[in-house]
Amino acid sequence: MKPSQLPLFEIRSSSIAGSGAFALQRIPAKKRLIEYTGERVSHEVADKRYEEEEAKGNTHTVLFSVDDKIVIDAGVGGNEARFFNHSCDPNCTSLIVRKRVWLETLREIQPGEELVYDYEIPNEGESEEVALLKYPCHCGSDNCRGTLLLPPVKKPLKTSRPAARKKTRQGVERKSRGSLKKRQARSGRRSGATRSHARST
Repeated sequence: MKPSQLPLFEIRSSSIAGSGAFALQRIPAKKRLIEYTGERVSHEVADKRYEEEEAKGNTHTVLFSVDDKIVIDAGVGGNEARFFNHSCDPNCTSLIVRKRVWLETLREIQPGEELVYDYEIPNEGESEEVALLKYPCHCGSDNCRGTLLLPPVKKPLKTSRPAARKKTRQGVERKSRGSLKKRQARSGRRSGATRSHARST
């Protein structure tokens, strides 16, 4: 079978976590691989849906926040995108384009490579101990943070001058980078575009 006739990737067991997506052929950089699909619900519904499971300590849900109104629950009608694992040294990224979520390569991918992206779960005050214990990362990269959480955001120092405001054009559809923040913490309230928690297997 010619490479052009092969699927781009397959889902199989991963050393990072559960199942993962692995390239079946060379894939160029900036290649849109798959749309992240599932049931579209409100943030309130998404929170309620997994409250009980999270209370039991089960953080393995697959929610992706599109904006401040819409969350994609890949656990209901989702596709293979939900199996892409996290890595602190990603070869893919997530994009939000016109309220649709895509996974796209950052660089050229070789056959056999696992397709991974940084979930970029926001750290909202979790201590280093909590971050490592509750949200561990097993990507094994040289620059692994040890956790799925991003480093805490440092507040800028106050200055005597007010910061300049950036004007944005209205009415222009903008391609925004979402970070598939795998729904690891109820604290991660979908920064910018997304809050989706740890992967399912």
